[in-house]
Amino acid sequence: MNLPLLAGAISTVLFAVSYLPMLAKAVHTRDLSSYSLVNIATTNVANGLYSLYVFSLPVGPIWFLHGFYLLASALMLVWFIRFRAVAERAVDVGRGRRIQMAAAS
Repeated sequence: MNLPLLAGAISTVLFAVSYLPMLAKAVHTRDLSSYSLVNIATTNVANGLYSLYVFSLPVGPIWFLHGFYLLASALMLVWFIRFRAVAERAVDVGRGRRIQMAAAS
């Protein structure tokens, strides 16, 4: 294995590992309120376009790194939309309970 390929393989693993705490926190807390839908959506569009370039290259570490980024950004988008919908339903239920309690008083 030559040095550039080894460096690419090692950096791919390091970049991927650095994303894991963010993904774990997002899925465990279901709180993505610090993220912007516009930012996450733009990241997904950019990753999709960048795929045209990356996948025209010979198979190598960049394919795996970009594949990981595609998956991670897609998960963040899905979770953002899904968890926001769950949070909004919980707020609506909470408001309904407060209205019912106020009416009963």
